[in-house]
Amino acid sequence: MSEHPFFFTWSAQRGAKPVEIVGGEGASFDVREGERVERWLDMGSLSYQANLGHGCRRVIDAMKRQCDELLLTVPSGGYPAKDALARKLLEHAPPGFTKVFFTLGGAEAVENALKIARLATGRHKAISRYRSYHGATMGALTLSGDHRRPPLEPGLAGVVHVLDQYESRLPGGARVIEGGADASAIARTIELEGPETIAAIFLEPVPGANGALVPPAGYWSGVRGACDRHGIVLVADCVLDGFGRLGSWYGFERLGATPDLITISKGLTGGYAPLGAVLVHERIAKLFEDRVLLAGLTFYGHPIGVAAGLEAVRVYEDEKLVERAAVLGARMGAEIAAMQDRRGETITKTRAMGLLAGLEIAGDAARFTRLSKALDARRVYTHPNARIRTLIVAPPLVITEDELLRGLRAIEDAIVESA
Repeated sequence: MSEHPFFFTWSAQRGAKPVEIVGGEGASFDVREGERVERWLDMGSLSYQANLGHGCRRVIDAMKRQCDELLLTVPSGGYPAKDALARKLLEHAPPGFTKVFFTLGGAEAVENALKIARLATGRHKAISRYRSYHGATMGALTLSGDHRRPPLEPGLAGVVHVLDQYESRLPGGARVIEGGADASAIARTIELEGPETIAAIFLEPVPGANGALVPPAGYWSGVRGACDRHGIVLVADCVLDGFGRLGSWYGFERLGATPDLITISKGLTGGYAPLGAVLVHERIAKLFEDRVLLAGLTFYGHPIGVAAGLEAVRVYEDEKLVERAAVLGARMGAEIAAMQDRRGETITKTRAMGLLAGLEIAGDAARFTRLSKALDARRVYTHPNARIRTLIVAPPLVITEDELLRGLRAIEDAIVESA
């Protein structure tokens, strides 16, 4: 048996070792390594949640104040911060969104979005994509299309997966549409499955952990049209993409279509406390004025998570971090494109939107092992994924331009060294 009394996630336990983060500031975090404490540059926002960076005093202090004011309540309880956060989240959503359902995290947000869609439509099926990840709970995992789903099947009945479509940049600037299925493939799947059986379609604006898969123009509007024709609920899973990651508040705003439900978490609190939510458009919310909403959680709208979320949103607003991410994201995309042109034999394809990018690297799994070691040696944290041969970059929104450029230079050096 391994020596640690807790399980490590997504890992075989033998040989797994904890990472002891002991602090941090801005875009850097500190790790205890034996007798030393080493500072790492965070080019991955930890598990994509550290949008506000490390050591954000405003959020920390808001949580401390909440501890003195209120910690224990009931799911139906009302208090000022809960009301204020819900109103803030709706304020940043497109017109027509009128209700918020709070959860403890992203997977629970997806689970409850599915419940809301089923209750609203009276249907049971859902469509999602193969290159997707929607969470680790059973329903959310069934919706997911990546490698984490098959070992735990059978999952939830009625989930249908379709191929993806995304646009990649080649060395020199040419672009190619990949994935095998445009929006019309979803429309055909709806017809084949029976429109009267399908409650919802779940889409990440840009699937992040599966390679930063940026959809081509017209994809989202095509799916929206299919949903409108058949009364299907369109769910935007913005758990990873929200709160500035793609240069907008929730991530789908630049894609040409508005969903019916929006799931959020991660950047909602910047990772400082567990919290998620489903934002619900009025055309769905009004159905529950007289119908019972069969959804609830013991820790629904827990004060500590709500305090962190409310102050996080205020920080995004006051420091204009969402707008900053759009500008800095354009710089990051340009730098990655230039890197690709210099290293075209190695960086075969790139994709970027806002402060999220994927670099496809030529080579086998052993190369990714060398790449990971080279990045670790430079104390630069990213998301190398050997399974899809892609290095994913997603720095905190508070990263300085100098830090961003330093991180990208270190990534390029590590790629060269790993050849």
